[in-house]
Amino acid sequence: MKKTLFVCATLMAAVAFVSCSSSKESAYRKAYEKAKAQEQSQPQYPTAQQAPVVTPLEQPAQQPSYQTPTENVSVRSENVSVISGKGLKAYSVVVGSFGVRSNAEGLQNTLNRAGYDAQVAYNAERNMYRVIVSTFDNKESAVQSRNSIRSTYPDAWLLYRQ
Repeated sequence: MKKTLFVCATLMAAVAFVSCSSSKESAYRKAYEKAKAQEQSQPQYPTAQQAPVVTPLEQPAQQPSYQTPTENVSVRSENVSVISGKGLKAYSVVVGSFGVRSNAEGLQNTLNRAGYDAQVAYNAERNMYRVIVSTFDNKESAVQSRNSIRSTYPDAWLLYRQ
């Protein structure tokens, strides 16, 4: 009799558990489908927006000029090949790195719409797609470009093509 009672209790617990998990599963499925529908109804890439008007703060009469010494700027050296773009020179300014090619191309399209001549390069060793906003023959020009682009892309870094 104890065995029968134990088997019945176990069977009822299993039925209760299955019914709870299926209701949770259906709730998750409904939420997922709703989110997917909203995602599909939105445009794939955000539209270009006008930059807000920023009024500069008053500057002191004499502002010290500061230039970043180029010998102390770190440069990552990688063997990359151009996927889309005109071609790379020795030094490039990278604003994005992606493991998925379509994500890199999305940023490239955004940059191209903003007026940059962006390119996508592939590093096969690391399986990463690099989005390059500008490319130069010398390090000094690349450092200046990187410093100016950092106002928009603060994680911009320099790449030396091997």
